[in-house]
Amino acid sequence: MAESPRRRLFGRAATGAHHAALRAVELIPPARGRPAREPGAPLPVRFLLAHAWGMGGTIRTTLATGNQLRRRHDVEVVSVLRRRGKPRLRHPKRLRVIALEDRRRPKPLARLLGRLPSLLIHPDDYAYAWSTLWTDVQLVRWLRRLEPCVLVTTRPAFNLLAARLAPPGVVRVGQEHMHAGAHRPRLTADIRRTYPRLDVMTVLTSPDERAYGEILAGTGTAVVRIPNPVPRIPGPGADPQARVILAAGRLTQQKGFDLLIEAFKPVAERHPDWALRIYGGGSHRDALAARIERGGLAGRARLMGVVDGLGPAMAEASVYALSSRFEGFPMVLLEAMSKGLAVAAFDCPNGPADAIEDGVDGRIVAAEDVDALGAALLELVEDEALRRRLGAAAVRAAQRYELKAIGARWDALLADLSRAGAV
Repeated sequence: MAESPRRRLFGRAATGAHHAALRAVELIPPARGRPAREPGAPLPVRFLLAHAWGMGGTIRTTLATGNQLRRRHDVEVVSVLRRRGKPRLRHPKRLRVIALEDRRRPKPLARLLGRLPSLLIHPDDYAYAWSTLWTDVQLVRWLRRLEPCVLVTTRPAFNLLAARLAPPGVVRVGQEHMHAGAHRPRLTADIRRTYPRLDVMTVLTSPDERAYGEILAGTGTAVVRIPNPVPRIPGPGADPQARVILAAGRLTQQKGFDLLIEAFKPVAERHPDWALRIYGGGSHRDALAARIERGGLAGRARLMGVVDGLGPAMAEASVYALSSRFEGFPMVLLEAMSKGLAVAAFDCPNGPADAIEDGVDGRIVAAEDVDALGAALLELVEDEALRRRLGAAAVRAAQRYELKAIGARWDALLADLSRAGAV
């Protein structure tokens, strides 16, 4: 990932200050009088999340997983930050969600330290932009007082802090919600140095299972693949007769909608009654609109904007296209499969190849091969029987990612950790 001139100029110094601060904080002893853990007893589970009142895939997944696990475990979701009264994603009624730092009504000391940049959040983690010295104070207070538990941290900066600051008796489970190659070089270097202090590293995809297996080989840190659960989408399934190709995601370079528009051209030329609908908002909207206009696709390829849920859109489509240059985890692809859409996707890093068996429950083609994606879309457009067969198989394939199935994998991991006494 290219660095800006500002980051090249100040990044090394900021990282050095971060390392020095961490070494100093490690000298702070854990709180005394922490309860002892009975061997083999189930451990409480604590998820550390950036902002449980916001919007995003990691937030949605953590809330859903925590709510599933709390039926058998003592579970709490700990949000580092809270900025708003009402959460943008509904919190499950019986799931405990707390915040370490509430910015709605800051006290004088919080306002003062909140003007200073964080020293403990890694400068190359995207959480650094909203973190402050007051954030650091709250994190250290909470981490050093933790009782014996399974601590699940949800982003690299938190994984690094847990590895170095969680007290004895805490099982440290780091998560990767993007992919191993997505991080900036200095952050990657610290991942390689520090993740061996974790007990478990969970990943979403097979490629990351291999990548972290290599990074952590011989360290004693287990690498476990547990995909994100796919939420149940209300409403009817896909309509195999619908002449609509659906795509969804942020309108950014990553999602490759520029490539999809090019791949749609042969469909538009041969089948003028078919449409491409792209849902989402983002910085590339104007560029994509101009590409549609230049390609003579106005009215045929449409940017639909942001919607609250994709259920109605999926019910009006028969084909889903994933054109991403990379993915952390292809959640919307799996949602589309769960609704019975016939899918065509690039074999990009990371995840589509885990979800799709080519020719069985979808079509998968070489990454960024526009001609191949266009041919796969044409094949689906021209064969309703194929759409029906692949869509039905996709529903069955997506069942592997249902919340109950993913919850069972977490249950098995937590049982193993409690039995092993990994702390």
